[in-house]
Amino acid sequence: MDRAQKEKVVEELGQIFESSGVVVVAHYEGMTVAQMQALRAEMSSVGGSVRVAKNKLAKIALEGKPGASMGNLLKGMTVFAFSEDPVAAAKVSEAYAKKNEKFVILGGAMGDTALDAAGVKAVAAMPSREELIASIVACLGAPASNIAGAIGAPASNIAGILKTIEEREAA
Repeated sequence: MDRAQKEKVVEELGQIFESSGVVVVAHYEGMTVAQMQALRAEMSSVGGSVRVAKNKLAKIALEGKPGASMGNLLKGMTVFAFSEDPVAAAKVSEAYAKKNEKFVILGGAMGDTALDAAGVKAVAAMPSREELIASIVACLGAPASNIAGAIGAPASNIAGILKTIEEREAA
């Protein structure tokens, strides 16, 4: 790899570290190409990506960027899983680590906050952006349905009373 290619890789990694909501660092030693492709596919399905890069170039890219403290995790065969959604990459990484013992989460970063393996697990347990939006919509919709039920209740009560009166008069 010549100097221009290295500079391009450092620039790309710098963009990843700046724009990602979460970056997960993991060891992947012993994983097959098919296993790595499966991880990439799972990550892509949630809007995330997986990137393998030389640790030295990644450390250079981390200088002055959010999450620079994760530079101490870059030892051995490391892979980066990242996403704009602050939870997606952590969720997929955690789920994949449970299925594949060769994928070992070391830690990562969420903005300026460094995460250890337990921190990544905690982030993975958080609801995703879509889950939060769904729960907010449900909360907003519930009062409207309650209001509709309250408005409709007196009319149905009156109808029930009238029906009872009719039945008594008919008997």
